[in-house]
Amino acid sequence: MESYALLFGSTLSAGTVLALAALGLLINEKAGIINLGAEGMMLCAAIAGFAAVVHTGNTWVGFGAGMAAGAMLAGLFGLLVIWLNTNQQATGLALTLFGAGFSAFAGLNYVQAKLPELPKYAIPGLADIPLLGPALFRHHPLVYIVVLLAIAMIWFLYRSRAGLVLRAVGESPESAHALGYNVRGIRLAAVMFGGAMCGLAGAFISVVYTPLWVEGMVAGRGWIALALTTFATWRPARVLLGAYLFGGVTMLQFHLQASGVQLASQLLSMLPYLATIVVLVLISRNPAWIRANMPASLGKPFYPGS
Repeated sequence: MESYALLFGSTLSAGTVLALAALGLLINEKAGIINLGAEGMMLCAAIAGFAAVVHTGNTWVGFGAGMAAGAMLAGLFGLLVIWLNTNQQATGLALTLFGAGFSAFAGLNYVQAKLPELPKYAIPGLADIPLLGPALFRHHPLVYIVVLLAIAMIWFLYRSRAGLVLRAVGESPESAHALGYNVRGIRLAAVMFGGAMCGLAGAFISVVYTPLWVEGMVAGRGWIALALTTFATWRPARVLLGAYLFGGVTMLQFHLQASGVQLASQLLSMLPYLATIVVLVLISRNPAWIRANMPASLGKPFYPGS
């Protein structure tokens, strides 16, 4: 039973990475912008956050550095696709390639670097409960904050005027522009928020989840986060649930290996990506359902003069 409690606890940590990135990307896409550069932003943020903690010893400074790196790259992406109307998919892919190369170069001096000893987090009284303690109450504060963030995002999108404006920009930017809203400014803000969240996810990986720097350590999580937004039909609560589902699949491979299951390690490593493909195929069987939930202007350029 203890091994299952540890599996559940590690699932929460793995799911937190995906949830942070996917919630940010959801805001991008609610505004009508699809950013395929999540992987590159997370990689750059991972090295930025790791380097900041190495030099300052403060994890929250590392998170701030990661968010700043992600927001800056997202801002560059936003300027290209929102003001210059470059192709969103091609620009996002270019950002991913840039992030992979730049992070590898910037991280050359940090491959052997070690972080200072990080504090151990536990909720007093609850952390000592058998089974439940290791599973639920011994996590980094971000594991709990991401749940509050999802709840806040639900309120923002469906209960606030600002959320209504954001959704209107994603559904019909021409109508929002006609009503006097700054469509480009709103989209840029949404894109930079998404970049900051991807940056926070990247920094969480290198500072907390696996506290080290290795080239390419994001390992496709940016792509899974992108798939999660479609899987969740652009709803924050479903993003959170989907993140924990994919996080559980990711950690299951290590649990099976530790349990002595006789399967090739390469096959087990495929599990999270195979699960992503299977889920997307199942969802895509009903295109009308996807169209009913997808922001109408997603991926389309906006021309204020039209």
